[in-house]
Amino acid sequence: MEESPKLTARQLQVLDLVQSAIARTGAPPTRAEIATELGFRSANAAEDHLQALARKGVIELVGGTSRGIRLKGDKLRALNLSRNRQLLLPLPGVAQLSLPLVGRVAAGSPILALEHIDKTYMVEASIFARRPDYLLTVRGMSMRDAGIMDGDLLAVRKAKDARNGQIVVARLDDEVTVKRLRHIGTRIELLPENPDFEPIVVSRRTHTFEIEGLAVGLIRNNMML
Repeated sequence: MEESPKLTARQLQVLDLVQSAIARTGAPPTRAEIATELGFRSANAAEDHLQALARKGVIELVGGTSRGIRLKGDKLRALNLSRNRQLLLPLPGVAQLSLPLVGRVAAGSPILALEHIDKTYMVEASIFARRPDYLLTVRGMSMRDAGIMDGDLLAVRKAKDARNGQIVVARLDDEVTVKRLRHIGTRIELLPENPDFEPIVVSRRTHTFEIEGLAVGLIRNNMML
């Protein structure tokens, strides 16, 4: 069994905050958000704890982005087993979820159509604050600064509506995209989290637009290997 990393109480608080933020919004928190939430005097204190967690192997820090924090699955599983002092039962619906992995989506067809399902994964239910319905393979780097990278698996809960600022899976005409939703009056924008990409302004007069789901978590692809 993987040896459990030894974390201080403060490091556990930071790690729990990162995990809960990813489960709740689909993106990790910024250093400033961690500092505010945990009462640190500055974002530098949050950075020090993140660096310590990275050295202990439970997270990976990605340079060039304020939300560049990625969870390391093997160490987290060992840590959770140590903290819980029990093995998760491999029972679907009790400790694990059976989630279909959606690859490339064909134009105009349902996102969960059989031909779009690459495989099915058994995933620990406890890592999600809200139960997802499927995993979506992320393509491209338009959401890089939200910590969502090409090849990551985005956990998605089926939904037809979303609040301003949530990360959504949306269908625009014949393409499915992952973006942050912004409402300005009757205007709808799909915002990237990468300055190399332009926001998408949705006009219902010229576009077919529909929300397919909400991001409720993020899994690094190599956690599934």
